[in-house]
Amino acid sequence: MTEGRLTRRALIAGAGTTALAAPALAKLGGGMIDLALPGGPSLRPTTPDFPGKREMIVQRIRPPLLEAPMEAFREGVITPNDRHFVRWNWAMPTEVKAGEHRVAVGGAVKKAVSLTLDEIAAAGEHVSIVAVNQCAGNGRGLSTPRVTGTQWGNGAMACAKWTGVRLRDVLAKAGGISPRAKRVRFAGLDVPLTDGAPQFIKSLPTQMAQSNDVLVAWAMNDEPLSILHGFPLRIVVPGWFSTYWVKMLSTIEVLEHEDESHYMADTYRWPKVPVTPESKDFPTAPITAMPPRSFITSHADGDTVTKGTPLTLEGLAFGGDKGLAKVELVGDGWSVPCELGPDEHGPYAFRRWSVTLPNVSGNLTGIGAKSTNANGLSQPDALVWNPSGYARNVIERITLVAQ
Repeated sequence: MTEGRLTRRALIAGAGTTALAAPALAKLGGGMIDLALPGGPSLRPTTPDFPGKREMIVQRIRPPLLEAPMEAFREGVITPNDRHFVRWNWAMPTEVKAGEHRVAVGGAVKKAVSLTLDEIAAAGEHVSIVAVNQCAGNGRGLSTPRVTGTQWGNGAMACAKWTGVRLRDVLAKAGGISPRAKRVRFAGLDVPLTDGAPQFIKSLPTQMAQSNDVLVAWAMNDEPLSILHGFPLRIVVPGWFSTYWVKMLSTIEVLEHEDESHYMADTYRWPKVPVTPESKDFPTAPITAMPPRSFITSHADGDTVTKGTPLTLEGLAFGGDKGLAKVELVGDGWSVPCELGPDEHGPYAFRRWSVTLPNVSGNLTGIGAKSTNANGLSQPDALVWNPSGYARNVIERITLVAQ
């Protein structure tokens, strides 16, 4: 869908949410939550003390890694901004002045340009897309055996309405790209915490970068991006993991060669072949599109239900880079089709589902939701293990106790 023109006032209004004072971050004035991680410590602090956030699970303070509690996904399909997860690889500025911000567009283009926010906004049609934003490591902490990296539960995901202009229209401001272009690369204002560490840079294949759905966005859920979510601009790549959704966008570079930068060539990659914890020297490929996932949100593992009565289960699901085709409730050797909620927001969004079991005769052991997308890709019964814990989409199972 299209939106009205971005106003300079709206962008500058976003700059008012830039305070990330160290005392507030250090206070951690909330409680604790047990993420039930099988391979190591599970307790994490929670706090409402990050700007613009309700109670969030704190995986790290500087730079911030904040996870949403699963209760945030119990209603609706749009995740409120104050419950949207936060993931930064490196330290970001605590203040960005909208009037001074520029985006450099260069490399294999006809004419390198440095664009103001007004010029970005005037580059083309304003477009809104509802899409799931999910960390490639979402659910990593549930891997068995344990893997290295942030030990996320399943709350490093969110679904929002993103508004901006198409990336291809911004590239057109530089007179277009070379016919030999292979990739379009992005960098933001975040900087490494140690000398010599690689800058966080990501790139997309040229065809993907010029698609209808890849945006340079300034708003989420009809509000200017906050500083935690990449004010004033970020890349939005619906259907792909959030590692490509570069925040605080400052540079766009068109490449006529493959991208050998660290975060493309050395990390955010997974095996091309099945591996075990003992595997070595296997070929890898970049993590790109998300697979389908689904979750029971109405009940948690270990909840009690009433024996001898009907039981309604509810949850959410998404198809990854394709629309959702179906969701099933599965147990040990059985499955029941679920009713999907309305497809209100397009193929990249969360959808609600529900199912009613006519009679609870005993404990419901190891039940889970299994989603299948429009390409026929379904969630696997068993974890497809990889050494970075990327792209988890195994069926997430719980047990309900009948009393």
